[in-house]
Amino acid sequence: MAPPADLRDWIALLEREGELARVATEVDPHLEVTEIVDRTVRSGGPALLFENPKGSDHPLLINQFGTERRMCLALGVDRLDDAAAKLESVLEMQPPQGLAEKVKGLKKLKSIADSMPKKVRSAAHHDVVLRGDDVDLGLIPIQHCWPGDPAPFITLPAVITHDPKTGTRNVGMYRMQKLGPRSTAMHWQLHKDGRMDYLATEGRLEVAVALGLDPVSTYSASAPLPKHIDEFMLAGFLKGEPVELVKGKTVDVDVPANAEIVLEGYVEQGDLTMEGPFGDHTGYYSAAEPFPVFHVNAMTMRADAIYSSIVVGKPPQEDAWLGKATERIFLPAIRMSVPEIVDYDLPVAGAFHNCVLVSIRKSFPGQAQKVMHAIWGLGLLSLTKTVVIVDEHVNVHDYEEVFFRVTANVDPKRDVMLSEGPLDHLDHAPTRQFYGGKMGIDATHKGTDEGTREWPEEIVMSDEVRALVDRRWAEYGLEGATVSSDGRAARLPRPLRQLLRR
Repeated sequence: MAPPADLRDWIALLEREGELARVATEVDPHLEVTEIVDRTVRSGGPALLFENPKGSDHPLLINQFGTERRMCLALGVDRLDDAAAKLESVLEMQPPQGLAEKVKGLKKLKSIADSMPKKVRSAAHHDVVLRGDDVDLGLIPIQHCWPGDPAPFITLPAVITHDPKTGTRNVGMYRMQKLGPRSTAMHWQLHKDGRMDYLATEGRLEVAVALGLDPVSTYSASAPLPKHIDEFMLAGFLKGEPVELVKGKTVDVDVPANAEIVLEGYVEQGDLTMEGPFGDHTGYYSAAEPFPVFHVNAMTMRADAIYSSIVVGKPPQEDAWLGKATERIFLPAIRMSVPEIVDYDLPVAGAFHNCVLVSIRKSFPGQAQKVMHAIWGLGLLSLTKTVVIVDEHVNVHDYEEVFFRVTANVDPKRDVMLSEGPLDHLDHAPTRQFYGGKMGIDATHKGTDEGTREWPEEIVMSDEVRALVDRRWAEYGLEGATVSSDGRAARLPRPLRQLLRR
């Protein structure tokens, strides 16, 4: 199944799949939408299309990525690992050994070439073109998300800039505090590529912001790609067809032709404003700080444009599944850098940068510590505060099993490593902003070559008995058994009762 072509195609798919609820009642984007969405996300509910948001003629779409199933529908895959497998096949390309391998290699190279963005001449968002004083951000239902926020925030944008020295495009997802009808703050965090483009600029930097994209392009704007890789190329690769771009009306920046709304303008060196506080994905309000002002020169939009948004706050929120998609899609790239890694998990409660669980193929003493240091030197994973390392047979997605290994296998004096280094801009815990302590926990099995006593044998049932019970499971009738909270059998199937009476 191909991913949706644009936001409207995506909404139609969600509706066909029973994953969308239309809300015809007037609902206020000031706090009320957030409370409804928060309850919906936590109950595993559907995407919501508010058709009559208070103060705007434009519908508001939210919670489009709020479950694993919807994230898979967005990417056109059955499992998130299927998207990763596509990327892995390219990363593992080797010099072809024969004709068949050459043909396969050419197909892979063609898929990369076909992923490059394509220029077109027109776009649906050119239906309405507002310039200068006619620009009015009040036309769209920008959310005021939390009581402590000072203003409404655009929370799901694709912000497009270029490196002024190399011309390399960057597409990032940075929150934008509404300052007035024609300006916002631009929250370019310390470690983000948009900030790098801004700092490299002398004078003005042209900026375009696309709102209401197809779900793959929206996801790609959030992806932690290296600076030299185009996010729209990743979107094209994941979609299997190129992202179509059209030239901006007032800026020399190409924007997605399938966008619902596009804001065009600039930021300027030295033109800063206090931005925030903001109820963030950390579960706390991030502090007010000076950030650049984005001046909007033009606003283009479909006549019946749909505005898309997202709520972040105490986990879990909708952004959890954007993070999980990144976790799965970027596993092949991480394995290329650290080949002993088998799998990893970024717990939703860890707010992306607070914890990573890693399983490894361990073959020498100190390898867990080696992987900890590798993680702390790997892209945005370098901001991770806590790294937990387990053996390859441990399922890192089973948090109870991981916690068992931590409590069973760890001598805190020997296996807990304290370090320090860069931390996420939004992390409020360290004494010094951007920098603080890190902890690595080695929960792997230890050998005598690591200075331990002889390690005991782990309890595992014999294969013969497991196979025997596998055959008899249905005969015993255990599929229907339930157990009460006190551990007693609340209902035993008749075959099992008969067995126990023997």
